[in-house]
Amino acid sequence: MISIPIYRPTLGGREREYVNDCLDSGWISSKGPYLARFEEGFARAVGVGHAAGVCNGTAALHVALVALGLGPGAEVIVPTLTYVATVNAITYTGATPVFVDALPDTWQMDPADVERKLTPRTRAILAVHLYGHPCAMDPLCALAGRHGLFLVEDCAEAIGTRYRGRPVGGFGAVGTFSFYGNKTLTTGEGGMVVCNDRALHERVVHYKGQGLAPGREYWHDVIGFNYRMTNLCAALGLAQLEQLEGFCARKRELAGRYRRNLAGSTATLHGEAPDCTHSYWMCSILVPDPALRDPLRADLGAAGIETRPLFHPAHTLPIHARPGEQHPVAEDLGRRGLNLPSWPGLEDAQVDAISERILGFLRRNGA
Repeated sequence: MISIPIYRPTLGGREREYVNDCLDSGWISSKGPYLARFEEGFARAVGVGHAAGVCNGTAALHVALVALGLGPGAEVIVPTLTYVATVNAITYTGATPVFVDALPDTWQMDPADVERKLTPRTRAILAVHLYGHPCAMDPLCALAGRHGLFLVEDCAEAIGTRYRGRPVGGFGAVGTFSFYGNKTLTTGEGGMVVCNDRALHERVVHYKGQGLAPGREYWHDVIGFNYRMTNLCAALGLAQLEQLEGFCARKRELAGRYRRNLAGSTATLHGEAPDCTHSYWMCSILVPDPALRDPLRADLGAAGIETRPLFHPAHTLPIHARPGEQHPVAEDLGRRGLNLPSWPGLEDAQVDAISERILGFLRRNGA
């Protein structure tokens, strides 16, 4: 039986008050005052001009790529070490994902590999801020600018993440966020598309609402999608947004405690590069030998501690595999990494117990 889950939403703010207000008013679907309040507050938090709420993070990626005009014949460079939704969203448009390897220290996409993979068909770089650590945005922005490419930021795991003091999401043409139940800020299901270009924002809004033309009822002039966020979800999101600073501070405290507890062992916590603020969506560790990862997870599970493996690199999945393709850093990370419990309400004593279980396992196995 799981006694310490990998994640649990923290709902100690005004969530119940705001949701009950929706129920009392009858505004429970894709119209209502909480939508605008959440979008406007989120845009301020991320430091961008515009934000559009959608039904989930995958929809956010898809509609952002469609609004940029990406489609068949286009190539989009994307890290192989990412959740599958990032890659799937590219394929939904008809564009082709081109995989790049990870950096061994930050686990983020390797800008040098991005440059090697550029072709005349490349139209965009999709940077994923994996597990809450930012990508190296300076070289990626420079590459995108030099070659006339769209830079898209997948910030699904990165609310609260900063690069050189700036929140992620506003570096490129467009950024996307997820508010699934295990995210730092949750609406149950939900997502957000952010940008600084009003025309692009209007295209996102146009496409996410079934392609409804502005100013004319039931007149649809593009093939759109039913990707709207509900007022109920936005009410949850607004209450969560009010607590975001505390959530992020607590998650960094948890990561620091794991780091101190595991110091001197062969288990290494995902680090933080200079000039970066890691939001630690997940507290992730590497074990020294891939053969130890799953036995360690089983040992923790026997104590009621839930864990997750790192993502399988997308190029190893049958739906995206290509014969002979190899990305050795991402493959190594994917075999050795696991995610530990890390929600803001996790107690210090629980972190200590998890850490001691890891240390005991490593001692018993001579690692």
